[in-house]
Amino acid sequence: MTLKMHELFCKRIGFPVDEKVIFEALGRILEKTATTIPFENLCVIRKDRNAITKENLINKVLVRNEGGLCYELNTLFYYFLLEHGFNAIMVKGAVYNTEMQDFEEVGRTHAVILLTHEGKTYLVDTGFGGNLPLRPVPMSGEAVTSPNGEFRVEQMDTEYGDHVLKIKIKHTDKDWRIGYAFDSKHPVQKAEELEEIQTIIAEHEKSPFNKKPLITRLTERGRLTLTEGSFTRWVDGQATKEEIDQETFNELAKRHFGIS
Repeated sequence: MTLKMHELFCKRIGFPVDEKVIFEALGRILEKTATTIPFENLCVIRKDRNAITKENLINKVLVRNEGGLCYELNTLFYYFLLEHGFNAIMVKGAVYNTEMQDFEEVGRTHAVILLTHEGKTYLVDTGFGGNLPLRPVPMSGEAVTSPNGEFRVEQMDTEYGDHVLKIKIKHTDKDWRIGYAFDSKHPVQKAEELEEIQTIIAEHEKSPFNKKPLITRLTERGRLTLTEGSFTRWVDGQATKEEIDQETFNELAKRHFGIS
């Protein structure tokens, strides 16, 4: 195990460095990760792209204390899981747009983890913005409940794979909805596949992440979302939104997300 990554990751999220990382602790680790490491696209906006390597991700997220998008956050967590002896793979999926009632036109640009423990496989996701399950979600279809809502994986054949993640976000969703489809049968084999996702996210005209800056993270009672023109706090289902300028954006990015 690389002591450097273990120590840096645990210190970043506030998990005891000397506590053993076991399956039963993953819910706590996922919660701490979601409330500490922001989902953000600032490198995409700055056109500052690097190869998706373990060292680059450690440097970006754990040394410089930045956040990232799914292909960065889940890949980093995947390496963290491997360091601790977990049996994990990465797969690709397509995010569902509830308003359009269709999958995003950018296609398979969501990278996510499948973890097998004691003969059962689970979906693990630290890179889905405010929609994070915060728990390993069984591939068996059984629903799990976390502080962020309810989540389950269903077998469903789509053009993007053989399963979907269904979500019901607390204070937001009255009914179950599709979060994304993913392909469990075709694991990511090479880093180039993740870099292809990065390229599409950065360059595709329909990409939702290459137009304006976005920073969001969960909190113990909701979430914070910072965009170019507004700062929104969700607390126990109630939202307060304030309009902001660039100077305030920079100040709030530093204060609430630790990003300079």
